[in-house]
Amino acid sequence: MNRKTKPVQPKLSLTVQYVSAAPNMPPRPAWRRWIKAALQQDVNLTLRIVDEAEGRELNKAYRGRDYATNVLTFVYDDTVPLSGDVVICAPVVAREAAEQRKELRVHYAHLAIHAALHLQGYDHEDDVEAAEMEALETALMLKLRYPDPYKEINIPNG
Repeated sequence: MNRKTKPVQPKLSLTVQYVSAAPNMPPRPAWRRWIKAALQQDVNLTLRIVDEAEGRELNKAYRGRDYATNVLTFVYDDTVPLSGDVVICAPVVAREAAEQRKELRVHYAHLAIHAALHLQGYDHEDDVEAAEMEALETALMLKLRYPDPYKEINIPNG
């Protein structure tokens, strides 16, 4: 008897810390779904959702840039399972979503996938790496039935 085996889904150990006062943040199950979609190996991850002051402080301390950015990824152990932290700055994400006329939840999904790929070694330091990472992000977003994050979209504003 020839049985088809299901591919093994990588394991995710996820802790979510909500330390932002921002409204409309995704619930834990949404984060889990988005991050798992991007996993190619087992991961232990702490996801911290912060306000602008903490986001700016972390970006300045670890990247030397004196502003809050949308997402920071810290890899602590690149053995299996991978171990790392992801920091998402809720006010920056909300501002970007509004400026880009994207649904907030969809932008959060994209950044969760983006961070999960960074954790696994993907980067966008040059054009070739950026094209590879963007193509993978787009494929994962489409698989989750979200729009291409790199394509201009128009949704009603307010």
